[in-house]
Amino acid sequence: MPVLVGTAGLGTEVGWWYYKHKNMQSAADSGAVSAATAVAGGGDMAAEANAVTANYGYANAVNNVTIIVNQPPKSGSYASNLQAIEVIVSQPQQRLLSSLFGSDPVGITARAVALPNSGTGCVLALNSTASPAVNVSGSNQLNLIKCNLYSNSSASPSLNVSGSAAVSANQVGVVGDVSGASNITTTNGIRTHIQPIADPYASVSPPSEPSCSNGKITVNANGKTNSLSPGCYSGSITVNAGATLNLNPGNLNPAIYYLDGASLSVAGNATITGTNVTLVFTGSGSNWGTASIGSNATIDLTAPTTGPTKGIVMYGDRNMPAGTAFNLTGGATQNFGGAIYLPKANLSFSGGNGTSTSCTKIIADTITLTGTSNLQVNCSALGVATIGSQTAQLVE
Repeated sequence: MPVLVGTAGLGTEVGWWYYKHKNMQSAADSGAVSAATAVAGGGDMAAEANAVTANYGYANAVNNVTIIVNQPPKSGSYASNLQAIEVIVSQPQQRLLSSLFGSDPVGITARAVALPNSGTGCVLALNSTASPAVNVSGSNQLNLIKCNLYSNSSASPSLNVSGSAAVSANQVGVVGDVSGASNITTTNGIRTHIQPIADPYASVSPPSEPSCSNGKITVNANGKTNSLSPGCYSGSITVNAGATLNLNPGNLNPAIYYLDGASLSVAGNATITGTNVTLVFTGSGSNWGTASIGSNATIDLTAPTTGPTKGIVMYGDRNMPAGTAFNLTGGATQNFGGAIYLPKANLSFSGGNGTSTSCTKIIADTITLTGTSNLQVNCSALGVATIGSQTAQLVE
């Protein structure tokens, strides 16, 4: 009987130690994430970590608790990463029945490492399995000035940069792995195995479309600017080389152009302009709206700053088949002001001039970068949604 009682008592004590460790680990995890978030905002990482762990009952120097905050970590996979923050929580536990086997307190320690998110994203591939979800190959160049590239694919590779292609970004973050990391230049590093980035427009839907005009529209080079008004178009719209099409804002705010099963085709050296507009590509069955923009086409489209499609210059219906092709390859003369949101599209993109006043964000199912693309995010005036959480992410 004494042996049975002693064994049961010892099991209870060990269970208590496991409980304490679990609670301590939660404190370390929260402390590390909060400290890294504070650093990203210019705050005091040690003060933040201590404040958070104290809320879990682990205040530094109280009841023999020790809180250690290191940047970079002293050990582990991120010991050489100057951005990483390590929080270690420890507290010795006094023995009860286990004192029969030793008199020293039992040391319990929990450790966590977090990385601060740096900047905001301007390219996001949503597909969770594509290999790769973002592809930059050949001699193509992608320059993301002061913004980040994200891929939600868990594949290897999630991001592929091959041949003589090059990527320059503030930061690169992928759920899976990267192929061609030597061709990537970043200010704040390449992060693999991150948590998926939330779709910033997952809850956004445009208003119901009005009745549609089903006639095909062809704009030819005739020396004058042709115009369209907001509404629904189920016939394809073609802008030939040398022609100019202006999308009027009309009396609507925002001015929404629905392409219901219709394609928008803008030839090279053609021009399309519009302010306060959103292009909505929708359809049904096997008939869905798409867009194709040729090399050297002049594109100057700016999203609305208010209303249900605020900040979105191009919107793709979530019900269209995954992999629906969109080709926006106008090059340096192609400038979209706002978010290109095509959550089911296989998007080929080349464009942007990277000026300090430009604002283009790309969100698609999968993304292939062709030619040279220069993107810089200065979107405060348009109210475009943020890509990527501004909180830190736990990595160990």
